[in-house]
Amino acid sequence: MTENTQQQTAPTTELPTQYAPAEVEGPLYERWVERGYFEADAKSEKPPYTIVIPPPNVTGSLHLGHAFEHTLIDALTRRKRMQGYETLWQPGMDHAGIATQNVVERELAKEGKSRHDLGREAFVERVWQWKAESGGQISGQMKRLGDGVAWSRERFTMDEGLSQAVQTIFKKLYDDELIYRAERIINWCPRCLTAISDIEVEYQDDDGELVSIRYGSGDAEIVVATTRAETMLGDTAVAVHPDDERYRHLVGTEIELPLTGRRIPVVADEHVDPEFGTGAVKVTPAHDPNDFEIGQRHGLPNLAVMDERAVITAHGPFQGLDRLEARSAIVAALRAEGRIVAEKRPYVHSVGHCSRCKTTIEPRLSMQWWVKVGPLAKAAGDAVRDGKVKIHPQEMEKRYFDWVDNLHDWCISRQLWWGHRIPVWYGPNGEVVCVGPDEQPPAGEGWHQDTDVLDTWFSSGLWPFSTLGWPERTESLEKFYPNSVLVTGYDILFFWVARMMMFGLYAMDGTPPFHTIALHGMVRDQNGKKMSKSFGNVVNPLDWMDEYGSDAVRFTLANGANPGVDVPIGEDWVKASRNFANKIWNATRFALMNGATIEGPLPDASEMSATDRWILSRLNATVAQVDALYEDYQFAKLSDALYHFAWDEVFDWYVELSKTAFFAGGEQAKVSGRVLGEVLDVMLRLLHPIVPFVTEALWTTLTGRESIVIADWPKDSGFRDAAAEAEIENLQQVVTEVRRFRADQGLQPGQKVPARLELGGTALAAHEAAIRQLLRLQPEGEGFSATASLPVAGATVALDLSGTIDVEAERKRLTKDLAAAEKEKAQANGKLGNEAFLAKAPDNVVEKIRTRLAKADEDIARIQAQLANLPQA
Repeated sequence: MTENTQQQTAPTTELPTQYAPAEVEGPLYERWVERGYFEADAKSEKPPYTIVIPPPNVTGSLHLGHAFEHTLIDALTRRKRMQGYETLWQPGMDHAGIATQNVVERELAKEGKSRHDLGREAFVERVWQWKAESGGQISGQMKRLGDGVAWSRERFTMDEGLSQAVQTIFKKLYDDELIYRAERIINWCPRCLTAISDIEVEYQDDDGELVSIRYGSGDAEIVVATTRAETMLGDTAVAVHPDDERYRHLVGTEIELPLTGRRIPVVADEHVDPEFGTGAVKVTPAHDPNDFEIGQRHGLPNLAVMDERAVITAHGPFQGLDRLEARSAIVAALRAEGRIVAEKRPYVHSVGHCSRCKTTIEPRLSMQWWVKVGPLAKAAGDAVRDGKVKIHPQEMEKRYFDWVDNLHDWCISRQLWWGHRIPVWYGPNGEVVCVGPDEQPPAGEGWHQDTDVLDTWFSSGLWPFSTLGWPERTESLEKFYPNSVLVTGYDILFFWVARMMMFGLYAMDGTPPFHTIALHGMVRDQNGKKMSKSFGNVVNPLDWMDEYGSDAVRFTLANGANPGVDVPIGEDWVKASRNFANKIWNATRFALMNGATIEGPLPDASEMSATDRWILSRLNATVAQVDALYEDYQFAKLSDALYHFAWDEVFDWYVELSKTAFFAGGEQAKVSGRVLGEVLDVMLRLLHPIVPFVTEALWTTLTGRESIVIADWPKDSGFRDAAAEAEIENLQQVVTEVRRFRADQGLQPGQKVPARLELGGTALAAHEAAIRQLLRLQPEGEGFSATASLPVAGATVALDLSGTIDVEAERKRLTKDLAAAEKEKAQANGKLGNEAFLAKAPDNVVEKIRTRLAKADEDIARIQAQLANLPQA
């Protein structure tokens, strides 16, 4: 164990009879912040441990996903702080360009205004005003959860320092010809009127229509199918596979495009799948990313037929119609001309929607700014391949490589007003000037700045080093970069993690932004179903915190956190975690009232009972186990280990076994009181990173010291006592087996039964009083008759059950159960002895039958023993 160097006052045994989280958590957190426990000193000589918070949106509030991720990060940082590291958990928020602009635009709409009524400068000022008044409520909710972040270092992606970092890296990338402007297909939201990133597109199955249309006529006839008939107005070719014999005679010729009066070429392109549909596809380069690539390969014109609001602009009868209105009108016109070959309604297919406003996105040809990701992505892939960065769990590496090895250039411009404005100025004669943070933009008539802003992921990609003062070489940057670990969901492995890797390696001279990427899964409901408002299963973690306490929510989340695996969670599990917190409270309160203390050194092992040595041996083994699991990010396993050590071994066994000594008083009571104090001290410190509030309240009461937050993390002293562990395991076997027998005989837990303990010369003899107390066994007394005898662990427990049970009724019940078990065994043996069955049955089916057979054998042995132990008639 470790020695704690905190100032110590006299410990107290005074604890309220019940744990009330609502009364404890708030004041404790305020005290932690006031005392600066979570702050990080760049001048410290302690080794650094750095984690950044995945910056939540300024518009957001704490949801279960946040609570889950923050619990894991907080557990890691609290442990490292206790281990003596200079720990920085970097907080901050993302300006969330499109989400925040939408919020403020909705407010303006209530006033009957739009952003255009205010103008750009006044609108941006209005957004800053909204942030000051309403943004960032999540910060207060993070405090409710217990997040131990360095609040004095809180950053915002639009603050002055981070804005300078954004402008600096844009200029550097531009000068290195890694940023360029080009016309390409992008995801476009006709409602938000901006390009959006892939991660801002949500795909869902929609009921649409699949229409097969006949282009051309006679020998020059091709049928194509589409779910977006309105885009045919912009078709500039039909494509077929070069090896498709059906269309070979048409390649290089032109066919008629219905409704338009235009003729378009038939081109051969290997992108076309000849086995899919008719083997021919319409090509609309201005409105489809794959068609754009075909168009580039064949020099096809890009004919845009919709404006930014998805209204048809093509000359003709459909001009001015919304895309969906045009779709119906065009299909009707084609039908009237006899051009419709087939129609399928409803046709369920995956459709992209804007994640903010739910509008169906429109692929659109647009002039945008792009990052040339090739060399950046290669460096990001190599950093993992070379072992500079480890991905945990390792099986996620393949998904990472699949992404970074196939990255397309990144569209970074957004047609918004809220965000980092692109630092490029255009001159009256076509000049283009990129301006760095220390440079003056060109002035004079005709010069103007680009109106677009940068994708939010551009600034959040700089997060691990921009928050530390980059581009300045600050003390914080030197101390805390690179981050020790990034804890984030696998769902943004591609979007956020890959961008941080690319920018970190590029800006920091080849040093990656973190040593380890620890990926976790998504929180789901108790049935494993995705949480969604439409499903009605979304849970507000604040409601659970109000009802059960923050520790209960945190422990439930950590207890489900297997690396890279989704986490089911239900209210019943939070209730169970609340019960665990209450158990810790009540057991510690009992221990304090019965002599548990940390005063003075631990007694020598020779002065301790076997029970004392056993619990200390188990304690040290648990310390070693928990440490190993933390290093492997196995939160579920370490939470489970701590739960069973605390509840099963400390509270259910050690405390119960020690009651005899406590009630008897004397020297052994003092020894056990000191051992129990040691166990509680270490156990509470082990539990603290996951359940910080209840452990703080109990530990400071137990020790009289300032705070468990700055306590030393326990170390395995190496103390092990195999003999004591074996002795107590035997005792546990005796108690467990007799309890099972009592339950099988229908005895109530508190019902006392006369018994003779034949412990012989075994070490169990020293525990006779404890065994009798735990099993409610009375002394033999006069007229004792051993009607049941249980041999277990080298001892024999003889019980007098005369007058306590209906022997004949019990014999009939057990005989019936025995017959059922023997029938189960016979059926399993029959299948396992059938060679024909074994040859055909899957391995898992055979294994299940073997398991059933083993279970039947166990049941038969148990029931026969129970029958043998019944009193004779």
